[in-house]
Amino acid sequence: MKSLLACLALLGHAMSFAQAPSDSVERVTRFGKIVGIDDSAASGTYAWKGVPFAKPPVGALRWRAPVDPEGWKTARPTQQFGPACVQYGRIYGPGANNRYDPTIGTTLGQAVGSEDCLYLNIWRPADRRGNLPVIVFVHGGSNVSGYTADPVYDGAALAKSANAVVVSVNYRLGIFGFLNLPQLKSGSDPLEDSGNFALLDIVKALQFIRHDIAKFGGNPTNVTLMGQSAGAINVYALLTTPVTVQARPQLFHRAVPLSGGISLSANLPPGRLPTLNPASVYLNQGNRLLQESLVADGLAAGLPEAAAWVASHTPEQVASYLRSKSPASLLFTLLSKLAAVGLAGSGPIPDGTMLPLNPIASIAAGQYLRVPVMAGNTRDEGKLFPTFLTLLGGPSGRLVNDKQLFDIQFAYQPDAPAQIAIEQWIPAAYLPVGTPGSGFTARTELLDVLFLQASADNVLATLKSQQNEVWYYRFDWDLEPAPFNDIYGAAHAFDLPFLFGNFGPSLFAHIANSSANQPGRLALSRAMMASLAAFARSGDPNAPAALGLDWPTWPSRLIFDASLTDAALSVQP
Repeated sequence: MKSLLACLALLGHAMSFAQAPSDSVERVTRFGKIVGIDDSAASGTYAWKGVPFAKPPVGALRWRAPVDPEGWKTARPTQQFGPACVQYGRIYGPGANNRYDPTIGTTLGQAVGSEDCLYLNIWRPADRRGNLPVIVFVHGGSNVSGYTADPVYDGAALAKSANAVVVSVNYRLGIFGFLNLPQLKSGSDPLEDSGNFALLDIVKALQFIRHDIAKFGGNPTNVTLMGQSAGAINVYALLTTPVTVQARPQLFHRAVPLSGGISLSANLPPGRLPTLNPASVYLNQGNRLLQESLVADGLAAGLPEAAAWVASHTPEQVASYLRSKSPASLLFTLLSKLAAVGLAGSGPIPDGTMLPLNPIASIAAGQYLRVPVMAGNTRDEGKLFPTFLTLLGGPSGRLVNDKQLFDIQFAYQPDAPAQIAIEQWIPAAYLPVGTPGSGFTARTELLDVLFLQASADNVLATLKSQQNEVWYYRFDWDLEPAPFNDIYGAAHAFDLPFLFGNFGPSLFAHIANSSANQPGRLALSRAMMASLAAFARSGDPNAPAALGLDWPTWPSRLIFDASLTDAALSVQP
């Protein structure tokens, strides 16, 4: 009887724990209590979404360094993603609803998102273990778009598989995240005056993690900063900025930059395309944005008159004028006026204070944050950028426009017969795709050599001159249903679903993930997540049980690939 009563008592305790999920997802941060999501039954994780790490950068705080959010006294629900940062709509989302849905196709080129966007998201295994490695993800999107609510970036599967705390971070984008304009510089804060507001946002998020991640079971002395594309550029920038190099305690301890670089034209052989522009480019952009806005508002008849208007007003008046402009009007000016003269892009500004004038030179001099690095590229990076083939003197490599692309891919059925012919997608000048020299594959390979691969080789060689702890992978999987195996292959960003373990609805899911390729796809995903988990734990990506081989340091590379049924890994010297 006593044993029965004891069993009933234990059962009752277990039931009470299960019936009170809020207890397991309540946390008290420096700013107040938050209540997350108990998803233990479905994914085996707990999650906190839309956690504020800075005050909304609106009004007078636009183009200012982020500051702590105001505290709250009652428990704050953190069960939905915070808004995407304001941006113009692209095929990558977020659309009108901050999620992957048909509105992405109807908001292209329009202002979407919000300036009130500095939120992060946290996932962890649904247990009480602590001291877990932390993986912080910085999304891509050319530093002009992207959002943490993208289904590919959901951190649940990675947190569970890697036994880690996974964090994704929003940061200001485009001209709201990077703007070099003298009238915005107060002279009182050199970091703020750099114009690198997006980098300061990421640093602010890392400071939140440093102070609070232990309350979510994470180890603040074992943080991996991971970014893809523009996110990788930002990770490299944060390897060289004095803000993180000199931070004590250290803000991150490992780096995973994927498909990015930090090279100026001066760092590369002639003809290569840089991943970093000098500050003068962004000064031209800031001045032109201001002048074109004045013309659009009827305050000046043309650009010379706009320059005269600026000269006749104080910096405070000019700054107040720009801060009074709506995001939609600023983005309209950017796309309708600045894009035509090549000034619509954004990225880290090497101002010499927040970011060195030449980050590659800083790494070569040993003036950077020395941490283990696990970098990667996809084999066919250039196939995501076929319109860039005009830079090589040919026509655009894509016939469909963005709206058509989104609509086709949103409704595509990967297990049905092909619903599009390659001739409808790729111009005849690049067909057959495998034609040596002139085919689509050869031309996009050349684009890749001149662009992302050039910058990757440059920064990796420079890092390796200073440290041995540099690993590199190439992602080769290209088993999409035809004709998308030729249209995309192992394109830029196609490694992300494998690293996150997410193959559900997203921009490329319906054209890539078939029932036929599922067994090999999932096996490859497990191997890639195991390597990332090993790196996050120890600073070495070797996971013998998952890989079945030794992954040597760069310049050797691990090839991640799969057949229809199994992972297929190899090493190239």
